[in-house]
Amino acid sequence: MNHLPLIIKREYLTKVKNKSFVIMTFLSPIIFIALMLVVAYLTQLNNDKVRVISVLDESGLVQDIFKSTEKTSYNILEDMSLDDAKLLAKETESFGLLHISKISDLKTASDYITFYSEESPSINLISSLETKIQLELTNQNRITQGFDVEKLKASNISVSILQESFEGEKTSKADSIVKLVFGGAAGYLLFMFIIIYGNMIMRSVIEEKTSRIIEVIISSVKPIQLMLGKIIGTSLAGITQFVIWVILGGILLVVASLILGIDVSQMQTPQQELVRQAMENPNLKFDIQNVLVAFSHLPLVNLIFAFILFFIGGYLLYSSLYAAIGAAVDNETDTQQFMLPILMPLILSVYIGFFTVIENPHGTVSTIFSFVPFTSPVVMLMRIPFGVPLWQQIVSLVLLLGTFILTVWFAAKIYRVGILMYGKKPSYKELIKWIKY
Repeated sequence: MNHLPLIIKREYLTKVKNKSFVIMTFLSPIIFIALMLVVAYLTQLNNDKVRVISVLDESGLVQDIFKSTEKTSYNILEDMSLDDAKLLAKETESFGLLHISKISDLKTASDYITFYSEESPSINLISSLETKIQLELTNQNRITQGFDVEKLKASNISVSILQESFEGEKTSKADSIVKLVFGGAAGYLLFMFIIIYGNMIMRSVIEEKTSRIIEVIISSVKPIQLMLGKIIGTSLAGITQFVIWVILGGILLVVASLILGIDVSQMQTPQQELVRQAMENPNLKFDIQNVLVAFSHLPLVNLIFAFILFFIGGYLLYSSLYAAIGAAVDNETDTQQFMLPILMPLILSVYIGFFTVIENPHGTVSTIFSFVPFTSPVVMLMRIPFGVPLWQQIVSLVLLLGTFILTVWFAAKIYRVGILMYGKKPSYKELIKWIKY
């Protein structure tokens, strides 16, 4: 008799009715949103604070370029020594003092400019000051050499290369960014899902093994059915939890933002700020229309089906390994020696995805690892937005499913022996013997 549906139902209900599962399902998004709101609130407080910067320009070349904004106020100092300027900056609680001494040679202007402060200034602040000063001194140098600065500005040519396939399909720079976002999100989501819920399956097997319940169950159920039932049941519980997190988290974020009046979009890291500044560069700027056009160019139907199939295949492949490890050991401490061989392909696939696929999605490295079953779920998902022939996707999926069947067969053999083994820490040599039984 096929007991697989009963085992799946038992595993699913056992998980979703567990008190800790229910508590964490509803408590996790609350904690996560609370942390986000706290960080956003603190960031908002930090952004609302006006930063005062004193400027002592002994050269007289750049003091006129510093215009106060909502977030930054410039206090121009004149007719005083550097020591007096430092003392005044401290007394007025200025964030820092920008000192430009008399510049004898514009080409070596960096040797004459210093920023003094009690705290270490941010990269964004220093970069902003450098950009202002560099632009002004460049214009001053051009004037000194007899150039007409206004004519030079008028002579600047902005170039934006149009992109089009040989078949006549128009694309833009926005296409690459949209494809990167979709591919990266799909690959990273699979990576995190495997890590989180693979460990849940492993812990579930260890718990049943140590409680000796498994001895009763195994007497009437085939080990491979028990293992597959545990994998599928736990996976369905994980999907249920994930869907609740997304829905509840979205609702809480919107409600909390409206009630507390906190703008979560202000929560930016230095890296995000640098990206924002880069996007404001005229050479990199693209508007919402380009983004919408790029979105329409995505193979959405292909992406959806490929995501579902590769997501399921990759998750089942790694889940069977997690279940086998759980059956082979008596406690979580002993799992560490077996975790590295599982995590390495996953970590490798993420690195290949973000550092190779993005640069050359159809290169040799990207293509090869999109066929390797242990890396293909992540790498292929990140390649598909850039356009992958259907035959490559089918071959990759067939190899993935074939490897899953083979892995389940090996894992079931380990599961069959290991589930009844107690008090002995297994080695790789013993696992190989169990497979031969």
